[in-house]
Amino acid sequence: MKDKLARLSSDLKNYNSVTVAFSGGVDSTFLLKYVHNALGNNVVAVTAVAPNFSPDEIADAIGFCHSENICHLLIHMGENLVGSIAGNPKDRCYICKKQIFSGLLAHPKLANTVLVDGTNADDVFDVRPGEKALYELGVISPLRDAGLTKDEIRTLSKEMGLPTWDKPAFACLATRIPHGEPITMEKLHSIYSLEKILHDLGFAQVRVRHHDTIARIEVLPEDREKFFDTALMDKVNKEARECGFIYAALDLAGYKMGNMNL
Repeated sequence: MKDKLARLSSDLKNYNSVTVAFSGGVDSTFLLKYVHNALGNNVVAVTAVAPNFSPDEIADAIGFCHSENICHLLIHMGENLVGSIAGNPKDRCYICKKQIFSGLLAHPKLANTVLVDGTNADDVFDVRPGEKALYELGVISPLRDAGLTKDEIRTLSKEMGLPTWDKPAFACLATRIPHGEPITMEKLHSIYSLEKILHDLGFAQVRVRHHDTIARIEVLPEDREKFFDTALMDKVNKEARECGFIYAALDLAGYKMGNMNL
């Protein structure tokens, strides 16, 4: 990790001013803090606000920048973003990222800065069609270039005292809807609402997969046994109905990153 941090520091010295695409997750929080330590007021955090992003994640991003006294811009993408991916094609993430990062780059306050994102070295082994958009737009990924993995970033985040060091992985809400199934504002709201309820019930890592009238709930494999409680099952079933689903089902295999890549 020492050599990788040296590479990261060396790369950052090439930039006078940096804008960090900041989601509030593990990787972008570490990157933002590291860049801010290196460049001080020459760094700006920018967060896209869109219906397919959890309001809780955006709130976390705002809170972190406020606590660290980092300049933070919110760029509202609006419902047009959802409209552009409504058909939910296989290249949905590419279309979404291209539109979001094009919007970030077009902001007048971000002129003459280098835009970086939190892609890490492990991400190259995952299915990430959106990375093509970053390449086309010239967005730089310093953590990936330095070879830093997710586990290393969590370790370094813990050493730096960052609150996100053990934060569960998150993803755009649209990833809960199978390719080919339409993406609507109503579906995104149903997914977010039920996931929030499950988080409040103590499930740290949750995915609510939207299958028309069915909410397929994924929790960590070690958390599945918590559902061996009829009172909890009744509550989750009731809450799922109130969120717009007719049925609620527990995925017997549990959560695993990339479950919807099939």
